Amino acid sequence: MIRSEKTMPLAALLLLLAGAAAHAQSAQEIIAAADRVRNPGQPFRVTNTLTEYVAGTARSSDTIVVYAKIDKVTGQFRDIVRYIEPPRDAGKMALLDGTVLWFFDPASKASVRISPQQRLIGQAAIGDVLTVNLAIDYAGTLIGAESIQDSARKSRDCWHLDMKAANDHATYNRVEYWVEKTTAHPIKAKFYSDSGRLLKILYFGKFAAELGGVRPTEAIIIDAVDSSLVTRIDFGDYQFQEIPDAWFQRDYLPRLRID
Repeated sequence: MIRSEKTMPLAALLLLLAGAAAHAQSAQEIIAAADRVRNPGQPFRVTNTLTEYVAGTARSSDTIVVYAKIDKVTGQFRDIVRYIEPPRDAGKMALLDGTVLWFFDPASKASVRISPQQRLIGQAAIGDVLTVNLAIDYAGTLIGAESIQDSARKSRDCWHLDMKAANDHATYNRVEYWVEKTTAHPIKAKFYSDSGRLLKILYFGKFAAELGGVRPTEAIIIDAVDSSLVTRIDFGDYQFQEIPDAWFQRDYLPRLRID
């Protein structure tokens, strides 16, 4: 008697295919693909407008310009952050050069070392606006596939990753990260302290064509303890720009003039 072959149930087949795709694409490859969505490979500048909300009402706003250039040796970005608004902060700068983050105040003409977790405005820390390649600073583990809602409450089929700091340069000790499967768009992130406490939740959104790719033009940061505390970051005025290496020197900051 010949037994007929049974057709594999659809659910099992989909699970098998998802597992094969996950095996074909490692966690680090997924994170790196999302890095390429967030950041172009050429030197560029972007204007960030940060608005702090309390219970839905805007309380304060800051505008900064970030100048970013990849270090060819490390593959990580070097950054200059220039403060534009409010007027009392205009001319202040932050410099990320390799492993060190410096803050420069033109009033005192002094540069002091700061932490990436130092508060910028609302729920946003200075490390949240720096241009970084997460695949370099974090070691990722692929948890699995998950459907989540983005900032516009649209369902997205994502890879769910757990990322642990791989070096002392990482802003956070641990990050949970959701990356859309078909586009490599970063959709959501949860940031944790060294003690394991959830600090904040971030949603990327409003993806648009910028600098040769489709990139997020908005980030929403929500306080993990009090969800009425929200900071929105609008990314705009993207431009490719040649950035001299001389800019990324602490001693050069007092003489740095950027139009």
